[in-house]
Amino acid sequence: MEHQDLNVSYAASSSFATTDAVLYAGFWERVGAYLIDAMVLWIPNTLIQFLVTGNLTGADENNSVNTLVLSTSLSFVLWTLYRSILESSTWQATVGKKALSLQVTTEEGERLSLIRALGRSLASLLSACIILIGYIMVAFTAKKQGLHDIIASTLVIKRK
Repeated sequence: MEHQDLNVSYAASSSFATTDAVLYAGFWERVGAYLIDAMVLWIPNTLIQFLVTGNLTGADENNSVNTLVLSTSLSFVLWTLYRSILESSTWQATVGKKALSLQVTTEEGERLSLIRALGRSLASLLSACIILIGYIMVAFTAKKQGLHDIIASTLVIKRK
């Protein structure tokens, strides 16, 4: 599938209208949003870790590998649901993206369905597993898309 550059402006209806250029969110803006989201999820992740392992560090000779895997898996589920639900909501952004005036849309400028947002969140695991190359792609693609954005046909744009 060949991508065309959109010469459009962001309309209040969450779809693109033809006039101005879309402003794509760059690599460092997206890193900043991620760091804010990591801070937002730090407390619930710490609580999950404490409830599962019985301590706040997760590292303890009394914890089995199964306990640590369960704690990590629950944190991953929390992160995935957090991203998917918020990015498919009327906000179209996580707390970090909203704080930096960023928004996730389809390539047509529409709000993501929960299924597409979930697919994007799961595809981000692939972006991470290949030594973060899927995320680094944001710095080098025309529409500032990571591998997970390309897979899900999504854009991260700057709100006007």
